[in-house]
Amino acid sequence: MRYFIDLSYNGCNFHGWQIQPNATTVQSVLNDCLTVLLKEDINCVGAGRTDTGVHAKQMIAHFDYDKIFNIDDLIFKLNAFLPKDIAIRSIKKVKSDAHARFDAVKRTYLYKITTFKNVFEIDKSFYLKNQLDLELMNKACSIMMTYSDFESFSRTNSDVKTFKCHISEAIWTQNSDDIKFKISSDRFLRNMVRAIVGTMIEVGTNKISLNKFEEIIQSKNRSMAGASAPSEGLYLTQIQYLKSIYQDVKSK
Repeated sequence: MRYFIDLSYNGCNFHGWQIQPNATTVQSVLNDCLTVLLKEDINCVGAGRTDTGVHAKQMIAHFDYDKIFNIDDLIFKLNAFLPKDIAIRSIKKVKSDAHARFDAVKRTYLYKITTFKNVFEIDKSFYLKNQLDLELMNKACSIMMTYSDFESFSRTNSDVKTFKCHISEAIWTQNSDDIKFKISSDRFLRNMVRAIVGTMIEVGTNKISLNKFEEIIQSKNRSMAGASAPSEGLYLTQIQYLKSIYQDVKSK
């Protein structure tokens, strides 16, 4: 039987989501805890992979387990057993062929910038002293949303079949010292959001024009785009699925 596990984590102390040799990752810690509690080797498959230092307000992963267990009891034990920077929100039974990664229809990221040196936001947002022109940056968002190929914002040598993504929302907002960038798409390429943010910061500081920004997208060349924004400002905030993956499934 297959289950979706909904979790959140502070990425400061992890080398990203995906298991790596000689590194502490969210996936490895979660697998170890589930294996101990369920007394069977468990391997969770995540909806995506966040990089070192990136946070997740919502990550979805699936795992298979055929024995009967109490979901509420397992959530309680996991939250007691896991480190303080990982929290389990829910566990739901899904259809046997449901896939946390391939069945996701929409993902949303949030990037946080602070213009004030806030000691309580260290490792939780990007401190940027430069004044940003959000009107220009939102015009860049409008330009970007007319395209679907984002190879210019993908990590070089990425092992993907296509660089096409369908962005449904991209917007910059500001509230006092806090600036936020929200972006939603059916999928994201590796390093894509941080590369977009880094390039749009160059737009917002008048280092590049809107015409140049569009040329960067058209070039399909990562070296043309700006440097990636730091990882600490990035949050995976939501992953959405069709309701059908939960239908006709009885929880235990």
